[in-house]
Amino acid sequence: MPTNPMDPFTVLIDLENGTMPDNTNYLKRNASDMRGHYANNEAMENLISDNGDPLHYEVFETPVPEDVGQLMYCLSRLQPGKVGDEFFMTKGHYHTVEATAEIYLCLKGQGYMLMKTADGKCAAEEMSRGRMVYVPPFWAHRSVNTSKDEPLISFCVYPANAGHNYGDIEQEGFPKRIFERDGRVVIE
Repeated sequence: MPTNPMDPFTVLIDLENGTMPDNTNYLKRNASDMRGHYANNEAMENLISDNGDPLHYEVFETPVPEDVGQLMYCLSRLQPGKVGDEFFMTKGHYHTVEATAEIYLCLKGQGYMLMKTADGKCAAEEMSRGRMVYVPPFWAHRSVNTSKDEPLISFCVYPANAGHNYGDIEQEGFPKRIFERDGRVVIE
């Protein structure tokens, strides 16, 4: 028997718009929050000044206790757009508890889950409606939206005690990036 039992509950998920109307946690990142994550800093500053610091992505959650055995879940809504020729992306993170995995189920849009390990392995899995990406333990991960006109919307599930480590990504970056070159998606 759990030492801190909780009651079951339900939440409403708007599958079409990629929102959780009754969320209690909301994270919003604009272009200015993404400084230092893109290859072209000048293009980032131009995007911010010329377009009023556009929205990059949002995360909607209804949290559960951060205890072993609990599952956290969220909706991630990543806008379409580019910084120079690099597609909009999330900051990316490792989990604080490194030995935890995460599942992303794409509900809408097109893109990639870009992943890496601390020792330099890199992978990119395609995301499209109905595709699920399994991110194994010890892999950092970020979503990249390659659509020209619709958000990349994902339903995510991970252990509630996993935590998020954004700092290592801010220092290390990712070894690969995703660009549009001559009308094509290129990973380099």
